[in-house]
Amino acid sequence: MNRKRDLLLGALQRCGAIGQRASITWVSPLEDETEHFREYQGREAFEKVGIAKANLKSRQLEDFWPARGPVWDALGTSEGHPVFIEAKAHIPEAVTPGTKAVSSVSQTMIKQSLDEARDFYAPKSTAEWNNLFYQYANRLAHQYFLRKLNSVPSILVFLYFLNADDMLGPMSEEEWQGAVRLIHAVLGLPKGPRDLARFGVFHAFLDVRFLQDAVESDNIALAQT
Repeated sequence: MNRKRDLLLGALQRCGAIGQRASITWVSPLEDETEHFREYQGREAFEKVGIAKANLKSRQLEDFWPARGPVWDALGTSEGHPVFIEAKAHIPEAVTPGTKAVSSVSQTMIKQSLDEARDFYAPKSTAEWNNLFYQYANRLAHQYFLRKLNSVPSILVFLYFLNADDMLGPMSEEEWQGAVRLIHAVLGLPKGPRDLARFGVFHAFLDVRFLQDAVESDNIALAQT
């Protein structure tokens, strides 16, 4: 994001998350002395992309999710639309257990919100969302909270890296798409990645081989320090 912005921009354009001529202003994670690649969660994440409490006219975040919400891999804005990115480098990374919330109040709130989001995305589904693919589900829940409940034109992107050899990650989009279809089957969602586009949810792919020179320059810099 900091070294190869055009590549990331192209990936988002190809998947339809933003228009072909649109640009993105990234706000996290930034490579500077102040941010130090910081990632944001909860209310702070919303504020970073310009979503204030006043923008949430139907329901406030505190009434939907406990304080420790998702930590977003990247945040930005495009043509006034907040953009939230969840990134993955290998398939096992997509398998996440249910919430680690300790209090019964938090657990109840999470379950209620996940059930509510499930009923919106997949009205016929009876799947338990607080289980095997909890992270995928809670990202969808926050998109539902913003876009459906509060009419905030947010964009949610699941970004999948190809050829992450150090992670033994998938080498093709087809492998990732198969994994997403499995996730959707378990959660009772529409079959393919493109079926959620009408909800502002997109799946983008980026080959890490195009990032190799940026990685090599970092390794050289580290070796010289």
